[in-house]
Amino acid sequence: MVLSWEVLPESGLREAIGVLVRVVETAGALIIFVGAVWAFARFIAAVVRSGGHGRGFHRIRLTLGRFLVLGLEFQLAGDVLRTAVAPSFSEIGQLAAIAAIRTALNYILGREIAHERAELERDAEGEPQQDAEARSSGRKAP
Repeated sequence: MVLSWEVLPESGLREAIGVLVRVVETAGALIIFVGAVWAFARFIAAVVRSGGHGRGFHRIRLTLGRFLVLGLEFQLAGDVLRTAVAPSFSEIGQLAAIAAIRTALNYILGREIAHERAELERDAEGEPQQDAEARSSGRKAP
C-alpha cells in the first residue's frame, strides 16, 4: 500500500496561483498607473511654475522611469508565477519571450535612469559653480 498525501491538489494549487498572479499583475499595473499620474501632475505643475519652460523635466522622467521599472518587475513576477505549476513547453516558451522583452525594457529603462541621474548630478554640481562665477563677475546667476 502506497501512502499518498497531498496538501493541495494540483487543480487547487493552480487556482490559488491564478489568484496570486492576478494580485501581483494588478499591483504592477497600479504601480505603473500611479507613476504615470504622478509624473503627469508634476509635469503640469512644473510647466505652470516655470511659465511654459517645463523645468524639472529630468527629475520627473527619472521618477517615472523608476515607477516603470518597478511595475515591470511585478509584471514579470506574475508571469513567473503563472508557470510555477507543471508548465507546458509552450508556456515556458511564452515565458521566455515575455521575460526577454521585459528584461530588455528594464535594461533600457535602467540605462535611461542612470543617464538622467548623471545629468542631474552634473547640473547640480554646475549650479553652485555658475553662481560663484556670476557673483565674482558682478552678473546675476542664471
